[in-house]
Amino acid sequence: MIATASAELSRVPVAVEARAQPFGRLPFGFARRFVVGLVIGLAWLVPAWWAPRFVAAMFLWDALLLAAWLWDFSRLPFPRQITVQRVWHTRPALGVPSRIDLQIASDRLLIVRVRLLDETPASLVAEPPALVATLPARGSTVVSYSMLPRQRGETHVGRVFLRYQSALQLAERRAQADVSQTVRVLPNIEQARKQTLSLIRSRQAEMEKRHQRHRGMGRELDSLREYQQGDDLRDVCWTATARRHHLITRVFRMERSQTVWLVLDAGRLMRAQVQEPGSLLRLSKLDHAVNAALSLAQVAMQCGDRAGLLAYGSRPQRSLMPACNSEQARRFVDELAQVHAESSEPDHGRAVRTLLGWQKRRSLIVWITDFAETATVPEVIEYAMQMTPRHLVIFAAIRQPELGALADATPASPDEMYRHAAALEISQRRESLLRRLRQRGVQAFEWMPWTLSSILVNRYLEIKERNSL
Repeated sequence: MIATASAELSRVPVAVEARAQPFGRLPFGFARRFVVGLVIGLAWLVPAWWAPRFVAAMFLWDALLLAAWLWDFSRLPFPRQITVQRVWHTRPALGVPSRIDLQIASDRLLIVRVRLLDETPASLVAEPPALVATLPARGSTVVSYSMLPRQRGETHVGRVFLRYQSALQLAERRAQADVSQTVRVLPNIEQARKQTLSLIRSRQAEMEKRHQRHRGMGRELDSLREYQQGDDLRDVCWTATARRHHLITRVFRMERSQTVWLVLDAGRLMRAQVQEPGSLLRLSKLDHAVNAALSLAQVAMQCGDRAGLLAYGSRPQRSLMPACNSEQARRFVDELAQVHAESSEPDHGRAVRTLLGWQKRRSLIVWITDFAETATVPEVIEYAMQMTPRHLVIFAAIRQPELGALADATPASPDEMYRHAAALEISQRRESLLRRLRQRGVQAFEWMPWTLSSILVNRYLEIKERNSL
């Protein structure tokens, strides 16, 4: 399932090709050598103080220079004779370095020196890439630049601007190639795939050892085998025993085709930026929540469960009804890529009512959110309690690393002492609210953003192993 989905999602954006067009009101210019030649021509003014005839020599020099510029300009290819193509090597994913190629081709019999500027948004690169290439006569060349997406969702990549000269570097033409396209930056699929596969393997090895000690875990029939010492007599299949004239026992496995809902809070608090130790990229809490939801969804579908999605802010943003197939995995990635944080407070009540209206039967609800430290009980805590009688709820609150560091630090001044006391008070209140949830049957925890994926997957596998759902 994961391999199929990854193959489907690994399709890169299509390459876009266009012929160049003149750019600007004056799509031509004077190159560096022409300007240098004009400056040299001004040197004739020095002897002109004593001999006026040197002024005529200066004008003659400028005329020859202008004629050389016109000749050089006429040799340059017209913009329509140049073709530009943007080629993507991988599908852009959040925090994953990638490479883009710009292929330039010309059918003119002249070697051209080209400067290119790709109109790339700041969400992909820190600065628009400025590149230099040498275009051979009647040939093509490729220049590349790297990108590091910093934001998920739809992003627009614009035109490519060109300034090209011949080897004389007297004249230049200015052009643009409209290779504009809209691409979708996905969550980190490869990281989620590697992480989920390694977690599944490690958990399966551990579960196999436990199954050898505790037979009959799960209640879905997997196979029949001969009775062995230590097997539970209640698992003996008497009809098969009668046919084979020796004891046959049933082997069970964890139930499949159960429902797992991933609920993502995309409200104001999820906009906070955090930086993982050892990483140069700062991601929002929502970005970490999206990566965790993707990892858990892939594991759940790998285990045969149906995975659904509800992302909400002031109103539901993205939703997927539970399913378990490769198409669902593709939809999960596309929908998660478009989840964006809002500046307003989220409507938790509306999201819970929507979810309870969709899901009548008991299911596992993984709610990834954050809550403010107020004097009253936050709404998200109250609504999590309301779902407990019908569903098994994992309430995953995302911790703020700076708050934990401040609470653990030893104050060295009065100001630091006050900050330390405030951080301790906030941390204790958050723990008190989570403890209250756990007393009501909710599996409530608070984790660092970068550990969210692995911990949620392990929690899910433990629930499957214990048949808690």
